[in-house]
Amino acid sequence: MPKRKKTKNPIERTDRNKRKIVPIKGMHCRSCEILIEDELLKVAGVNKVNVSEKKGIAEVFYEGEISDEHIEKAVYDCGYSIGKDSKSWVSKNPVDYEDLIKAGIALAFVYFIAKGFGFFNISFGSTNDLTSLSVVFLVGLTAGLSTCMALVGGLVLGVSARFSEKHPYATALQKFKPHLIFNLGRIFFFVILGGLIGYFGSFLQLGPSSVGFLTILVGIVMLVLGLQTIGVFPGLERIKFTLPKGLYKLAGIDTKKQNEYTNEGSFVLGGLTFFLPCGFTQAMQIYAISSGSVLTGSLTMGVFALGTAPGLLGVGGLTALIKGAFSRPFFKFVGLMVMGLSVFNISNGLNLAGVALPVFGAVKTVSATPTPSVTDPNVTMENGVQVVRMTQNYNGYFPKTFTIQKGVPVKWVITSTNSNSCAASIFSSQLGVNKYLKLGENVIEFTPTEDDTIRFSCSMGMYSGTFNVVNSNPKGSR
Repeated sequence: MPKRKKTKNPIERTDRNKRKIVPIKGMHCRSCEILIEDELLKVAGVNKVNVSEKKGIAEVFYEGEISDEHIEKAVYDCGYSIGKDSKSWVSKNPVDYEDLIKAGIALAFVYFIAKGFGFFNISFGSTNDLTSLSVVFLVGLTAGLSTCMALVGGLVLGVSARFSEKHPYATALQKFKPHLIFNLGRIFFFVILGGLIGYFGSFLQLGPSSVGFLTILVGIVMLVLGLQTIGVFPGLERIKFTLPKGLYKLAGIDTKKQNEYTNEGSFVLGGLTFFLPCGFTQAMQIYAISSGSVLTGSLTMGVFALGTAPGLLGVGGLTALIKGAFSRPFFKFVGLMVMGLSVFNISNGLNLAGVALPVFGAVKTVSATPTPSVTDPNVTMENGVQVVRMTQNYNGYFPKTFTIQKGVPVKWVITSTNSNSCAASIFSSQLGVNKYLKLGENVIEFTPTEDDTIRFSCSMGMYSGTFNVVNSNPKGSR
C-alpha cells in the first residue's frame, strides 16, 4: 500500500455536539459506508459514526478529545482518503485496482476449472420430443445452466449484485426474495404469453435482426451494470436502470418508487424476460407457435420457465449469501463476470444482425478472376441440385462453411444429433429460415440468386456458418 500523504485539515469540528464532519473520497456503495463506520468506531473516544456515500461525509460523535490524524489514519487504513469527492469517472483509490486484479485472477481460475470439467457442455440427453412435458422441463433445466444463464442469468446477476451491494444490512432471505418473485413472475407470464402465441401464431416471434438488436441492447445494459459493480468508474453511478413508466402504471406500481425495489417490479421484470433472445426460449416459442393450441403453448412455455428456475435461483442465492469484508472483492468478481457475459452477448447480437466481426490474424485473399466452378467436398451435384450436408450437435455446426453456385437449386440437409443445444434452433434472415431442428435429417431448400455471402446461425447467435455464393459462369465464358 502506498505511503499516506499528509493533507490539509478539511475536517469540520463542532465542539458543542462533540461531532466532527469528515469528507471522504472513494466511496461508491453501502458496503463502503459499513467498512468506514467499522474502522472509525475503533478509534478511542468515538462512540457513534454515520457515513453517507451520497453526501461523501462521515459524522463522527466522540467523547473527550480525539486527533484528526487518528481519524484520517482510520479512513486510510480501510482504503479511502480524506477530502471531497468530485465523482470522477475513474477511481483514484489503489485498493480498488488491487481487488480488481485479484478478482480477475480468481475469475480466470474458475473459468478454466469449469471448462476442464465440461460445465459449458451440460446436456440432459438428445431427445426433442417436445410433446412430452418432462422433456420440455429438461430442456429448461439445460437452458437455466447454459444459454439462459449467459443472457437472463447474467442480467439477473448484475442486478442482484447491485441490490446486495447497496443493501449489505439486508438478511440473506431479504436478498433472496426478489429472485423468488422474479422467477414466479417469469413462470406466470410465460404461461400467459405461451398461450397467446399458441393461439395467434407468430405475431410475437421476432426476426433474426430484431433478436440481434435486442441481444446487443441487453448486452450493453449488462456491460454498464458490470462496470458499475467493479467500482472503479464512480461516474457511472449516475446511470440508473428502471422499467418504463407505462409498465409501472399497468402493474399498479407507484412510479415515485421506481428507483426502489418493489415486489411488483421484480414480478414484471421476470415476465419481460419472455422477450429476451435466449436460444432455448426462442426454440420453445417456435414450437408453441407451430402447435396452434392455447393449452399446448401455455404448458410448454410454463414448464420450460419452471425448468430454468433452479439455475436462475442459484444466481440469486449466491449473491444473497455474500456479506461482510468479503463482499467488496466478491462484487468485483461478479462485475467482471457480468462484463464477460455482456461481451459474449453483444458479439452474438452482432452475428444475428449480420455484422461480420473481424478475425485477428486472418489473411484475406482476393482472386484475380471469378471462381469458375465449385470444388467444395461437402457440396455434391445430384440431378441438377446442389446437395449440402451438415451436422448439428451440441457444439454447433460441422462443417459450417460451404461454397455453392449461383442460380442452381440447393438442398440443405442438416442432421441433428443433439437438440438440447441453442444450435438446434437455426436462423437465417437472408433465406427466411427460422426453424427448430428435429433429431435426424432436416431439409431446407433454396436457390441463391446473388453473388453474396449467406449467413446462418443459431437463434442466439452463438454458433454460425456461411454459404459463399459464386458465379459458375463468369462474364465472357460460355
